[in-house]
Amino acid sequence: MAMAKAASHAALLSKAASHAALLSKAGSHAALLSKAASLAAVLGRAARSAARLTKRRRSGAAVLIAMALAAALAGCGQGQQHGSAPPPPTVTVMTPVQRTVVDHDEYVGRFVAVDSVEVRSRVSGYLAEIHFIDGQLVKKGDLLFVIDHRPFQIALEQMRANLAQARANLAFTEADLARGQELLRNKTITEQSYDQRMQAKRVAEASVAAQEAMVHSAELDLNEYSELRAAIDGRIGDRRVSVGNLVIGGNNNNTTLLATVVSVDPIRFEFTFDEASYLRYQRFAGMSKEMGGGTGGLPVALKLLDEPDFKHVGKMDFVDNVIDRSSGTIRGRAVFANPDGLFTPGMFGRLRVAGSPPYTALLIPDAAIGTEQARKYVLVVDDGGVARQKYVALGQLDDGLRVIKGGLAPTDRVIVDGLMRARPGVKVKAEEKGGPAASSVAKEAAQAKAE
Repeated sequence: MAMAKAASHAALLSKAASHAALLSKAGSHAALLSKAASLAAVLGRAARSAARLTKRRRSGAAVLIAMALAAALAGCGQGQQHGSAPPPPTVTVMTPVQRTVVDHDEYVGRFVAVDSVEVRSRVSGYLAEIHFIDGQLVKKGDLLFVIDHRPFQIALEQMRANLAQARANLAFTEADLARGQELLRNKTITEQSYDQRMQAKRVAEASVAAQEAMVHSAELDLNEYSELRAAIDGRIGDRRVSVGNLVIGGNNNNTTLLATVVSVDPIRFEFTFDEASYLRYQRFAGMSKEMGGGTGGLPVALKLLDEPDFKHVGKMDFVDNVIDRSSGTIRGRAVFANPDGLFTPGMFGRLRVAGSPPYTALLIPDAAIGTEQARKYVLVVDDGGVARQKYVALGQLDDGLRVIKGGLAPTDRVIVDGLMRARPGVKVKAEEKGGPAASSVAKEAAQAKAE
């Protein structure tokens, strides 16, 4: 019985040796792990069988098991030593795109209305009517507020009565002066009496003129000043005073603010830029005339805070004539069409201004650029298929590609895909990119050849 069990253990050990041989022939790590798991299962069964033997027999079986395990491990080591080296990593490369670009500077600023009017009354009185809805668009001349007419109507009638009285007094003095002329010729009155009648007539004429002016002023108060109309086209804010409240009018600083109206289309955008940028702009050919306004104006583009692109086009219409001493900046202004009322005074925006003359630049995708602390680099593949590191100076984004201002040659093959698999000084397998960037390179090369 014991001999039969020993023969069984020997068979198990033979199977273990067979598994070890298979492991030594395996070339991949996954196959080694699978065979090792099978070997561990066999050894486990052998250990459980050996546990049922006597102490002496268990010792002999353990020796045989250890020998089998050592043989299996030796086979695994030989399999790893005879394994082949991994192939070079595959990367995608492209040559930089060459095209004419213009550098742009970006500034943050706010929209301001071209015209802004505070609606205040010229006369005092109680507010009787409101003829607009808060926030609506109004046209020049639209009726906004009405102040109670009745006090102004009474004042006008009183002024008209005073004018009639002054005219009657003038008529009397004119007749009295005419009689005085006859009496003076007859020596009935003295010249002093005649001069007094002449003076009375002139005073009456002045009184009539004064009363006529008073009547005109009362008519203005009644027909114009008691009715407040929009002075410009634009959007009106909310009413600041409700019907029935006393409105303080006049020309002093205590007048009542009723509402505000701001123009909508066009609208201005104000921003500031530094002295160095101002000098750079001034040195562009003809830039000073364009930036200063006039009939032309430097083209600019703008985007709002929630927009990805600069899709709103306008033009510069003003640059200030002095640089602020405290900040070293100068104020600029651009004007934009606003037919749909999207732009609102006080709204933030980002403005893009041309910052250089047109020049030919190299462009690559942003994905090809790596970062090493504060420096940027790209990996290029040389003629021997080895990846090399090049430090580059970056420019702006232009149509989805990054402008490279230095550190790269037009013939360099830049790794654009597989950057994490490549290392400087390591051989790689380069494949040319056939996407949009490569097609654009071929197209521009064909155009250059045709020219």
